[in-house]
Amino acid sequence: MLPRSLFAIRVMRVRIFQIPVLFLLSVNLSCASVPANAQPVLVKRSQMQMGTLVTVTSVAPTETVAQAAATAAFHEIHRLEALISTWIPTSELSQANAAAGRKPVRISPETLAVLKRSLEIAAWTDGGFNIAIGPAAEAWSVTERQQIPSERELQDLRDLVDLSQIQLDDTAGTVFLSKPGMKVDVGGIGKGYAADLAARAMQRAGATAGVVALSGDIKTFGRLPGGSRFPVGIRHPRKEDELLAYVELQDEAISTAGDYERFFERDGMRYHHILDPTTLRPARGCRSVTVIAREGALADGLDTGIFVMGPERGMDLVERLPDVEAVIVDEAGTVRVSSGLTGRVRMLME
Repeated sequence: MLPRSLFAIRVMRVRIFQIPVLFLLSVNLSCASVPANAQPVLVKRSQMQMGTLVTVTSVAPTETVAQAAATAAFHEIHRLEALISTWIPTSELSQANAAAGRKPVRISPETLAVLKRSLEIAAWTDGGFNIAIGPAAEAWSVTERQQIPSERELQDLRDLVDLSQIQLDDTAGTVFLSKPGMKVDVGGIGKGYAADLAARAMQRAGATAGVVALSGDIKTFGRLPGGSRFPVGIRHPRKEDELLAYVELQDEAISTAGDYERFFERDGMRYHHILDPTTLRPARGCRSVTVIAREGALADGLDTGIFVMGPERGMDLVERLPDVEAVIVDEAGTVRVSSGLTGRVRMLME
């Protein structure tokens, strides 16, 4: 039987395992029957933001403070979405994409910060994480047209996915995409970044603990009432709605990249949405990569970059980075767990 008290981690899809909902509801009701000065209050709320279901769990001395902290988290995510979402034509990144090859665009400190973090993670992963991969992703259109672009089509896009053509100016506070047709998209790091800032907003509002979950990107801080850490389930990459493992988190974030959410199969081959920037074709070598880090943006960006790097090089990177751990399922289904997770991860199945 699966543990009852799990937050389940999903990638890109809005479905959440029902087990953790029952657990959190029972905690909330039990807290409601105890005086606020004797027991922290836990509230849980959900909204659709950033194209996915956002669930905020807030722990605070009183229900008023807990509700205010949850509201602060939603407001912060909404504010960031208006800055960095490429689905919003007026966002700063949409304006930068529209001005590609023509002129720099002034951006906010938050947008500049997430772009700089993206380029740092790209360097650590040898270019495996690439926020300029958008034109190639559009050529594949995995969830819509399900087409396999020709090698010529992909070669024509190479200049547009060159990260060196993204020019950031700290002094002027601008970004310039030097090639017409370039597009930056921080979808592979933006949810983790938003979770980080939302968690900070909750703490400023008085929350003593909480969880911000944007689909498969989860940020935790503090502990549950009673002192427990936050248990998070890791989905099995080949068995839908089943868990591979779970791990308890405190003041950490977790994110998973997998080949099982957006894909199609043709002639026995799986074509998924995680592209290798070197080949501009779906990356091979992994089924899923789950990263645990102190920072949500780091976990969010690294899972994709490590997926592209492959299990051996990816795990080597994890072992070299401080406060970063990973669970990697390779293409054969073998599970690899970083050394820092020894004794922390409970495997539920192979």
